[in-house]
Amino acid sequence: MALVVKSAVRSQLKGMRASGDFFKELDNKVAWKLKRAIERAKANGRKTLRPADL
Repeated sequence: MALVVKSAVRSQLKGMRASGDFFKELDNKVAWKLKRAIERAKANGRKTLRPADL
């Protein structure tokens, strides 16, 4: 499942291009950050993610 909207990212690239591998790795990084944020919130007894969890 893709977490990143490619068209939204491309609109921010300002004349740059991105390979398909870039988007795959970006999705991996986002998934990893989400996993870590969820783990931190749970460790603190919360079900709500906060900016500090990132």
